[in-house]
Amino acid sequence: MPVKKKNLSSYSPKKIPDAKKMRFGIVVSEWNTDVTGALLEGAMETLVKHNAKAENIHVSWVPGSFELALGAQYYARETKVDAIICLGCVIQGETRHFEFISQAVAKGIMDVGLTYNVPVIFGVLTTDSMQQAVERSGGKHGNKGTEAAVTALSMVGLRDSLKK
Repeated sequence: MPVKKKNLSSYSPKKIPDAKKMRFGIVVSEWNTDVTGALLEGAMETLVKHNAKAENIHVSWVPGSFELALGAQYYARETKVDAIICLGCVIQGETRHFEFISQAVAKGIMDVGLTYNVPVIFGVLTTDSMQQAVERSGGKHGNKGTEAAVTALSMVGLRDSLKK
């Protein structure tokens, strides 16, 4: 059962690998830019905090969350990044559109990672309201962008540890 008013972005920095040699692609949805911009800020701050070099972090914007998977696929196919972070925000409306988009985005992002054998991180908020989105993009419940960056670092670390 989730705990209310908990900062969901807290983590132990001691368990996160150093990012100084890692390369990242970040794909960000232009839809709900107040929220997605804050997610990007959280992701960038976290990567830099763990020694990622600015020149090794590449950011691309796509029109909406539905396009995140294709943007991630472009990074996976056309670049040499260690991980791809997808950042978006889908807010429940009065129609079933929310369900279709949320499911398609999650499946598309997962498929890119499995197809290209690269960590593709789901940093997409799926909320009932704008208030919930704000609370999860740097508000009282933390920043999903921070969590996505931590996940990317952890997955690259796992991959690298298995190569030894």
